[in-house]
Amino acid sequence: MDTNQLDFNLLVTLDTLLAERNVTHAARRLNMSQPALSTRLARLRDIFDDPLLIPTQRGMVPTQKAMELQPQLHDALEAVRRAVAADSAFDPSRAKGTIRVAATDYTQSALLLPLLRTLRQEAPGLRIAWHSLDLTALYGQMERGAVDLAINRPQTAPEHLRMRTLCHEEYVLIARTGHPDVKGRIDLDLFCSLDHVIVSPEGGGFAGPTDTVLEAMGRSRHVALSAPGFLVVPMIVASSDMIAVVPARIVREARERLQVFDPPIGVPGFELAMLWHDRTTTHPVQRWVRERFVMLLEET
Repeated sequence: MDTNQLDFNLLVTLDTLLAERNVTHAARRLNMSQPALSTRLARLRDIFDDPLLIPTQRGMVPTQKAMELQPQLHDALEAVRRAVAADSAFDPSRAKGTIRVAATDYTQSALLLPLLRTLRQEAPGLRIAWHSLDLTALYGQMERGAVDLAINRPQTAPEHLRMRTLCHEEYVLIARTGHPDVKGRIDLDLFCSLDHVIVSPEGGGFAGPTDTVLEAMGRSRHVALSAPGFLVVPMIVASSDMIAVVPARIVREARERLQVFDPPIGVPGFELAMLWHDRTTTHPVQRWVRERFVMLLEET
């Protein structure tokens, strides 16, 4: 093999193809056209005298030679990136790239929207791609670069990912402004008598942490509506006589339409953590975004 024919871009292309095993996905990650990527793949096949990736019905599978090459190639490229990053002064105003963040709809609204506003001011060249959080697929997504960062509860985070706790979230009780039965406060009896909206991410559930607490007290409530996510709940409550127990951050910007109270029972709050893969730990853009996110939450 004539290694003089290889250059850094060709090696990055091969590393990406072996990670994605799909020309369309790899081209998107490399920000290039599929024909251009196919041309690079043809050059790589000639240089290595091996097909490297073989088309199948579900993408491509690596040859034996490619599988043996992949871990060494990936480690070598990461070493080069770390070396370059160590000698470069990072300037967020000149940074370019795409940050892929996986989170629930609640987290996107409560935490990521403020981050996006900050990034648009300080790093306008960065693009943010929000993805729905799929815990069963998250490690694989991060390993191949489909997701860079995820926000989730620490207790359910996949193993072998790096993690940093971001904040503690509390629950509040909301009712619409002008609700005929809610005038300044909600006691336990009124709480149990009103219709409730509940969030069931899997769909169709009519019980949650609040009901566990009520059951221990020998009480219950009537859940009239089960919604798949938190974003729609403040709008439903603001336009009906139903009430809801929701994370506090989700109603910070909707208080003119809502009355916000502490629940008349102690509903346990929860922690949120930031997750990422080892492959992005030293990347200057990724590291800056993580640090900026932590600083932003400390300021609020």
